Amino acid sequence: MHPCEDRKNPTDFGPHPFTVNITCAARENDCYRRALWTGCNLQATLMSIPPCGETGQEMHDDADQMLYIVQGSGKLFMGFGPCCMPFCKEVKECDAIFVPAGCWHNLKNTGRCSLKLFSVYAPPHHSRGTMQFDKPKEDSESEE
Repeated sequence: MHPCEDRKNPTDFGPHPFTVNITCAARENDCYRRALWTGCNLQATLMSIPPCGETGQEMHDDADQMLYIVQGSGKLFMGFGPCCMPFCKEVKECDAIFVPAGCWHNLKNTGRCSLKLFSVYAPPHHSRGTMQFDKPKEDSESEE
């Protein structure tokens, strides 16, 4: 059984009222991506990116995104085309990343442990209850 299948609450808790220590939830998450809470206007997901892994180049036309790193370090690239991402910054625990709709981005894990983070989308971007054990093999935009 995959570790994600063994969690007490493997479901999306939205759109009901809900509280969580999101830092602990992100640290405990072993799934590549897990929808934690999906409402009508907002979604929170947990992510775990393995060493040398990355999100892959992606862009969300209609959603602003905020990522918050709770463990690990990485390198962030952003720009307005998949081949033009001049914004480059080292990121680490406690860093928040703000990605406007229409902005291409990629987050690479440069550390020796899994990069643990949570991401907030407004409006929701993934299907309610999304649970991906590993990064999809195909381009992330085609699966989303």
